[in-house]
Amino acid sequence: MKILVIRFSSIGDIVLTTPVIRCLKQQRPDIQIHYLTKAAYGPLLMNSPYIDKLHYLYDDLKPVTEELKQEKFDLVIDLHKNTRTMRVKKALGVKSNSFDKLNIQKWLLVNFKIAAMPDKSIVERYMETVRDLGVKNDGKGLDYFFDDLKRISNKDIPMSHWGGYVGCVIGGSYATKKLPVEHWKQFCATVPYPVMLLGGPEDVSAGGDIALQDPIKIYNSCGKFSINESAELVKIARVAVSNDTGLMHVAAAFQKPIISLWGNTSPEMGMFPYYGFNNLNERVSPLSVIMENKGLSCHPCSKLGYNKCPKGHFKCMKDLDMNIAVEQVKKFWAQTAPKTTN
Repeated sequence: MKILVIRFSSIGDIVLTTPVIRCLKQQRPDIQIHYLTKAAYGPLLMNSPYIDKLHYLYDDLKPVTEELKQEKFDLVIDLHKNTRTMRVKKALGVKSNSFDKLNIQKWLLVNFKIAAMPDKSIVERYMETVRDLGVKNDGKGLDYFFDDLKRISNKDIPMSHWGGYVGCVIGGSYATKKLPVEHWKQFCATVPYPVMLLGGPEDVSAGGDIALQDPIKIYNSCGKFSINESAELVKIARVAVSNDTGLMHVAAAFQKPIISLWGNTSPEMGMFPYYGFNNLNERVSPLSVIMENKGLSCHPCSKLGYNKCPKGHFKCMKDLDMNIAVEQVKKFWAQTAPKTTN
């Protein structure tokens, strides 16, 4: 049996699909798994031992659709469910299973603050697409695999950070998902450990501003590393402090302690850090602390995000107490201290 799994983007969403791939391959070894994603996100999956072949979407859908037709798939697992995936499924003309995006429930949460979303991770909804194949969630959490020939070494990290650091993910897909720079400055000034700022090229300026207050203690890695290299920097970190963004889910894949910072979005939508069999009411897991301003009548205001706060006050992020974040980091840091032998 040959299956095509589709998830075009983005970093976090793709990492959240990895339990489906693993469980499919391990529980149904008779199945050949192909995966279609955007070319930019290929590095996230190219080292997976559970994928037999990757297919890439560039700007035009037609070339890859023609390529896929030659594969003669038996089933499509649609984990994105948008207009383009509909076009792919129509072109292939085979049976397909699509995950439920629960758009009505999200709309009720955003517009009327009605908690209609199920108390479970989006991973569980992804897993429902392979239930009729007899595949079940194994509870092992998320996956992330590296090319062993292209690994981060000490020469890529300042000596001041060799003994461990707090990985701070300052990026985000929208401005209303990003903790303000001034809050990061306060956190970095207060936390008593080395800090690694993580983000893409678009975060270089903000990272530089934050690091300027203490260039030895704070290393700005934003824009300096590839996706896989940034993921490995997350893996090396002792603790992660992160906005609601892709590297937060990468940290969960490595079972890292995470303090997640929520702005206009809400973990109730199912995108909280996922470690295995865990739900939101259990506050995710002992490894995770969620910081969210739930007292605001306007929160959450979007399932995605905005370029600026619709209300103009941005209290969802500005009212987060960074001293609480520091204290949580201290607790996790103590728990992850390297073991010594006598």
